[in-house]
Amino acid sequence: MKTGIIIATAFCATLSAIGPSVALENIPVLDLGIAKKMADGCEAKAIAEGWRMNIAIVDRGADLVVFRRMDSAFLGSVEIATNKAKTSARFPFSTRVVAELGYGTKDAPAGVPGFVEVDEIIAFAGGLPIMAGDVQIGGIGVSGDSADNDEACAQAALDAVEGELR
Repeated sequence: MKTGIIIATAFCATLSAIGPSVALENIPVLDLGIAKKMADGCEAKAIAEGWRMNIAIVDRGADLVVFRRMDSAFLGSVEIATNKAKTSARFPFSTRVVAELGYGTKDAPAGVPGFVEVDEIIAFAGGLPIMAGDVQIGGIGVSGDSADNDEACAQAALDAVEGELR
């Protein structure tokens, strides 16, 4: 009986020691280095186009990893960029799609009316999910120009790390 308890205890201790580390090795994570490269890619696009942007990058839990406010970017866009990033980290689609779901389009009615009324949900372009293969690892939100330009800047950030997201 004692031997069985000792073996069971040792087995559980081994699993608890290696379980989390094995799991973490298999789950892609948005790290600071990638997030900085994304912000650099977005900022380079904004500079080339003459846009002044706020850039927010969050992890899968919608927690801020990197925030960058370019010189003279609107102060009111800080929270918008952050909430765009959070929205796209919490759902596997862009904030443009959130708008279509909540408000509909000229061709289709709203699929989820009221969705866009939830706190911190942003329903206009400029937020994109960050994917590593089929796994969502975060979101990016950009605000400071038109919604289309915000989204183009967010896409430039994703393009800057395309080969590194796995």
